[in-house]
Amino acid sequence: MNPDVSTDIASLETTMTTVEKVLDVEELARRVDELEQMAADPELWNDQGRAQKVTSDLSYLQADLRRCRNLRQRLDELPLMYELAEEEGDEAVAEADTERAQLREDVEAMEVKTMLSGEYDQRDAVVNIRSGAGGVDAADFAEMLMRMYIRWAEKSGHKVEVYDTSYAEEAGIKSATFVVHDPYMYGTLSVEQGTHRLVRLSPFDNQGRRQTSFAEVEVLPVVETTDSIEVPENDVRVDVYRSSGPGGQSVNTTDSAVRLTHIPTGIVVTCQNEKSQLQNKVAAMKVLQAKLLERKRQEERATLDALGSGGHASWGNQMRSYVLHPYQMVKDLRTEFEVSSPSSVLDGDIDGFIEAGIRWRMKESTESA
Repeated sequence: MNPDVSTDIASLETTMTTVEKVLDVEELARRVDELEQMAADPELWNDQGRAQKVTSDLSYLQADLRRCRNLRQRLDELPLMYELAEEEGDEAVAEADTERAQLREDVEAMEVKTMLSGEYDQRDAVVNIRSGAGGVDAADFAEMLMRMYIRWAEKSGHKVEVYDTSYAEEAGIKSATFVVHDPYMYGTLSVEQGTHRLVRLSPFDNQGRRQTSFAEVEVLPVVETTDSIEVPENDVRVDVYRSSGPGGQSVNTTDSAVRLTHIPTGIVVTCQNEKSQLQNKVAAMKVLQAKLLERKRQEERATLDALGSGGHASWGNQMRSYVLHPYQMVKDLRTEFEVSSPSSVLDGDIDGFIEAGIRWRMKESTESA
């Protein structure tokens, strides 16, 4: 076998062994068995919420275990693949090289998963998107980002629940709030938080001039019952109104939409996508609790930015640029990761950016420790 190939396989072996150790494959298999027994109990479905969590966790852990075992099997078979390929000729060797390159990509993607060890990383994620500077183009860009994240979630098999969409008058959205369900969604998507910048020829400018616009992405962990976030009833003002769609048109004949205002902090949360006022109130309360949890975390760290950027999306705190004119490129300004196909990125192909972001965060955390 070529010495360079042997060295690369040995490097892959080291990385894969580390991944297996951090994930604790034996414990993972034990946990899957435990959840399978719980899921088989008919009485589990007496508690719908608990049942959904058990089946969701089981599905996620089964996929992790299956993926880990598959990578181990492919890695174990790789040396034999090269031995047979050397007997068969160049075409077979090229096929083995392709498998080795793909295996490295898959192992490194699994390695990124082991870096999600923050206090809230295992939680579902609440994603808030707000249009920033740039007028109609910014509202349109905010809607493009919403579609990008929802497309990414759908392609990855994650359930998305839209809580609220506030449409702009001419096009796009003023803001949107949705939850991405599955373990580790907060840890995964939290690196997407920040200001996103779009440069393009504006479709809303009759002279077709280039326009720069901004949108803000905020990612929060979903609050669980173990969190000590209490919201006294007297601290919240509840307003109800009719749900509205694009252009301000009414999409409901009853006052089912709910706006919650947390009086001590001034935080406002709305939800209008559920069918009943009660469902909207419950969903809005989840988002409010998530925002209060994040505020508490930031205050404990004595940071000035208690609630993210607060909607001031502009030049000052950009984290990613999407350039559609005069050239085609999407570039992360923190990690330097970039691609030359904005259309695929805006269609949900953001795994490369997420993985680079998680590695960057881990490096930053290690260097500051």
